[in-house]
Amino acid sequence: MASTNRSPFERLRNQYSEVDLVCPKCGYDDADGEWQAVTTGGVVQYRHICPSCGSIRRRTISLGP
Repeated sequence: MASTNRSPFERLRNQYSEVDLVCPKCGYDDADGEWQAVTTGGVVQYRHICPSCGSIRRRTISLGP
């Protein structure tokens, strides 16, 4: 599927999964990992759990005022 057919949220999740998989807590490089996205309608939360130390990183985007 061409990137122009993906939603902006899916493109952002893919970007996180391509460039932001090194855990800042323990330094583990999760080369095969990916960020997960969950939305509640007004908020999109991206999350990555380090498989080495269990640290959870979040990126949150608010869609409302």
